Amino acid sequence: MTEESRFSDRHGFRKINEAEITVRHDAPHELRGVLVELAYECGFKPKSLRNLVCRVLRKRPDANNWSEYPNIDNEVRRLIDDAEWYKVYDLVEAIVNEFHQARFSYDSDRFESELNLCFVEEGIGWKLESGKLEARNPEALEQTIRSATIALHDAGSKTAQAELHEALVDLSRRPSPDITGSVQHAMAALECVARDVTGNHKATLGEILKRHPEMVPPPLTLALEKSWGFASEYGRHVREGRNPDFAEAQLVVGICAAAVTYLIGNKNV
Repeated sequence: MTEESRFSDRHGFRKINEAEITVRHDAPHELRGVLVELAYECGFKPKSLRNLVCRVLRKRPDANNWSEYPNIDNEVRRLIDDAEWYKVYDLVEAIVNEFHQARFSYDSDRFESELNLCFVEEGIGWKLESGKLEARNPEALEQTIRSATIALHDAGSKTAQAELHEALVDLSRRPSPDITGSVQHAMAALECVARDVTGNHKATLGEILKRHPEMVPPPLTLALEKSWGFASEYGRHVREGRNPDFAEAQLVVGICAAAVTYLIGNKNV
């Protein structure tokens, strides 16, 4: 059944019920089943899907399975159900890559949109973007990051934009996110913009905040100074037992993204 032919889509009843993000370092059993069904709906057959699954998981296909249904289909589902959680997401990216290799044989747009919808409704903290899985953040943070990315692009701040992107990449690493790397890159993006708007191209962000207390309205300057101190303590000079957690890294990325957007819009410091 195509998306357009569903009753709920034709009559406008389909709603996205966004669940709180509770799953990040796991691939729930329900998701594994959805992955198989979506792959079939978007162009795969059990045999072609088994070839891809075995290649990604480094497994040997069962030579005794000849019929696509139920034998090969059951084999595919068993392999995916038994895979480590992060390898399931490796499979997602491999499927999308296969779509892109033969665009006219598969419905890649539907696969991406339906899987992203599943992530949202099941509270899974991942999203497909341009064929790659990235950490999905709460909607407010997502909007803040989008605004900063647009502002950086429009301002031609390629270095800062790249740093912010790397912060998101570090949050998205599997099986373990690079928390300290994310903090470092987010703060580097803010430092880069602060240098551009003040003309202090060699100063650190901490030095810039002291020299330009008017850069942001007080007492927000203090908030940025504390964020800079946090990044120094937990991002650049990490001590044993003082690693930041994922939520703290998200907070730093959000603060930096919001500050970047503000500074670009108020360059007369």
